[in-house]
Amino acid sequence: MSDRRVTVRKTYKLFIGGAFPRSESGRTYTVTRTEHAARASRKDARDAVVAARKAFPGWSGATAYNRGQILYRVAEMLEGRRAQFADELGGPRKQALEQVDAAVDRLVWYAGWSDKIAAVRGTTNPVAGPYLNLSSPEPVGVVAVVAPAEPLLGLVSAVAPVIVTGNTCVAVASERAPLPAITFAEVLATSDLPGGVVNVLTGHQAELAPWLAAHMDVNGLDLTGVTAPELALACEQAAAENFKRVLTAAQDRGTRRMTTFMETKTVWHPAGI
Repeated sequence: MSDRRVTVRKTYKLFIGGAFPRSESGRTYTVTRTEHAARASRKDARDAVVAARKAFPGWSGATAYNRGQILYRVAEMLEGRRAQFADELGGPRKQALEQVDAAVDRLVWYAGWSDKIAAVRGTTNPVAGPYLNLSSPEPVGVVAVVAPAEPLLGLVSAVAPVIVTGNTCVAVASERAPLPAITFAEVLATSDLPGGVVNVLTGHQAELAPWLAAHMDVNGLDLTGVTAPELALACEQAAAENFKRVLTAAQDRGTRRMTTFMETKTVWHPAGI
């Protein structure tokens, strides 16, 4: 038997409903001279929305503490694959490792907000009558995210605040450098995150973003990764059809990324009875 063997090359697929399917169209596009990524179609986008909607009741119904634990577990798994992600990011080694570390820290930061955001955003409202009036934030539902160009940190910065509050997510990865996003999906798949909570599509931004913006079962839209003004405007106009919440201003981190995709529920209750 020969000592020489053929190296098993990695195939980069989509991440939908906790599985790694190829694009239903069979299309790929060139990322580097030797690597290709699946080019998602609008059918793949619809499948991802269906998976996200199916996962929403269970994920939004989980305790905030549990969601925070799972995000922390994602950070642990990412930390354990630090060297692999640095290799995939490429460039100067020190800068690549710093990007991975920043992504880990960002996950831990948002995990810490899981059981605090309701206290910060919720309130007891003064009313002129024998009633107790309480307002509390709740997730809006399915959020479509067009991730910023940074292959790993941009995706983490967009996805983590969406899901920590109980939303589910369909993310369009960086078109220029999508491969770390799919490897990050492998981290999600082994981190106790229920299938369908995060779905990752690779492909052309101009092809996928308008369909997600116009989808009637998508409740929120993060366009921070869209750099073309014409595409951003078209997506905002399509999103208005069913009053999606839209985030356009880039935010490295902060509560705005969480609160944009939350809605306030107000409850009235008789007092003194």
